[in-house]
Amino acid sequence: MTKTRKVDSVAAPKTRTASRIGSTASRSTAMATSQEFRARFEAVVSNVGKVIKGKDDVIRMALTAFLAQGHILFEDLPGTGKTMLVRSIAQSIDAKWSRVQCTPDLLPADITGSPVLDRRTGDFIFRPGPIFANVVLADEVNRATPKTQSALLEAMQERRVTIDGEPNALPRPFVVLATQNPIEQAGTFPLPEAQLDRFMIKLSLGYISREADLEVLMVNRKSEAIESLGSCITIEQVVEMIEWAEDVSIAEAVALYAVDIVHATRADPALEVGASARASLALVRAARVLAASQGRDDVIPDDVRLLAPAVLIHRLVLTPDAMLRDETIESVVERILTRVKVPVGLSKSTSARTGKTPVAMETSGSVKTAKASA
Repeated sequence: MTKTRKVDSVAAPKTRTASRIGSTASRSTAMATSQEFRARFEAVVSNVGKVIKGKDDVIRMALTAFLAQGHILFEDLPGTGKTMLVRSIAQSIDAKWSRVQCTPDLLPADITGSPVLDRRTGDFIFRPGPIFANVVLADEVNRATPKTQSALLEAMQERRVTIDGEPNALPRPFVVLATQNPIEQAGTFPLPEAQLDRFMIKLSLGYISREADLEVLMVNRKSEAIESLGSCITIEQVVEMIEWAEDVSIAEAVALYAVDIVHATRADPALEVGASARASLALVRAARVLAASQGRDDVIPDDVRLLAPAVLIHRLVLTPDAMLRDETIESVVERILTRVKVPVGLSKSTSARTGKTPVAMETSGSVKTAKASA
């Protein structure tokens, strides 16, 4: 049986002081500055924007989660561009990608692969399934049975697949982007909380504007624009960006702010199920990428606050009483963000070093990007 083995790159040594987690003092990647990270990030956003029109906010959020090595759940109506967005990201970074169309008759082995008999030698040889790719699109994931859905759990958490008791490492980077339809629920199997918790963020594209709809018609008037979309960076450069973001520093006060937001969900009377510790990790990892994408070397409280809705909404469950009061997860998260005290004295010092004010993003299933304030 042959196995796919993972080759780990040498991680940059990290330092930790009493007040700061991570350090920009030692870098092992080819990038010299966070401005180069930002340039690469914007290049991918611009390239994907050639196909996905009017949704730069969602593109940025999806790319942020990707570089944080987080899985993404897209929930939206048919025809809003979920699959096209995944394809565009994969082609823009020259990544190996695969698509799994989830149906009730799909088996776990159809995703992970299985040993097959080689008639010439009489030996069983492992044939990798579509899970062995950098970007895996699980289309309409809620139409697969729970047994098949569970085949994704080990891959999403451990980034490996166990076949006949033998672990097979998945390539790096590895991200699952799953889609599900909020309508036509007949014959579907809702994702359990344990699997929802594996997704870093949940996004929704929504319908595009009239002007964006016209742009879509124009770029696809001869053939589909996705067919001619080339890559703008290599997969090796993506790995460099991932490693760079892992070294973006975060003050302990900001890390504690992320923890306080997560703990507040567990104490809110409107919530039956709060966010797990995995949510805290997701918040910090995504915040590091968001900071780097804006050319900063430090995470500030606004990074955490602006990512919190997309990270939290799919992890929370309302109580029956809250549902009767017509409360929503989004309104509860907004109330928590208003109530949790924000660390002060950090944003000013960070902006002074970079000369930039953070770009604001609002997330409530979908995301919106506001202009940077002067």
